[in-house]
Amino acid sequence: MSEPWFLLASGLSASADNMAWDEALLEAVVRLGHPVLRFYGWLEPAATFGYSQTYNDVARWTSLRPLIRRPTGGGLVPHDADWTYSLVFPPGCAWYALKATESYKRVHDWIGAAFAKLGVTTQLSPSSQKDLPGQCFAGAEQFDLLCNARKVAGAAQRRNRLGLLIQGSVQPPSTRMTRQDWERAMCATVPGRAPVEWRELHPDRVLKDMVKELVRSKYSQDAHNCRR
Repeated sequence: MSEPWFLLASGLSASADNMAWDEALLEAVVRLGHPVLRFYGWLEPAATFGYSQTYNDVARWTSLRPLIRRPTGGGLVPHDADWTYSLVFPPGCAWYALKATESYKRVHDWIGAAFAKLGVTTQLSPSSQKDLPGQCFAGAEQFDLLCNARKVAGAAQRRNRLGLLIQGSVQPPSTRMTRQDWERAMCATVPGRAPVEWRELHPDRVLKDMVKELVRSKYSQDAHNCRR
């Protein structure tokens, strides 16, 4: 039997909206009842940084603005040329039961399989090779995705009683590959025993209102982004 998953193609959004959508989906995933894959882009060059990082540190590492604190961990990520996605899983899903390292490896295996479908060879980093701690694409952590020894995919996670949120960034490994090619390949190579039945997610008013409130009260506010 196939497994239902929701697909949400958000298009281009402001930085605060992008982070609000991911947190709102985590808040709503139990009610939605199925995993969600969201593809999205950025209206302006920006950067995000991990929930536990110190704002003054990351502000020195990049000139990109706005600079937004993510709901997940990880390091500083520039969003001036990358492809971004998020995955949200309810507690009853097999992904939710995975250890953090296992889910990290699985998502990068998935991206690697999508690239292979498009004729690009990648490898998982066997160990940590960080050049600048705290900066996501300055070197690689174990199970990051590499192409010709360069990191091309990294991700960060947040797991709580509501579900599992994975936020990921991909640096295009080939100028011949389009984002649309990659998104189609991702939908065709989902790991797992059962095939995925994709269902377009049509956000309801409750979800949209939650996004607006998170933008207003959290992700657009210095009180959140500069909190430490």
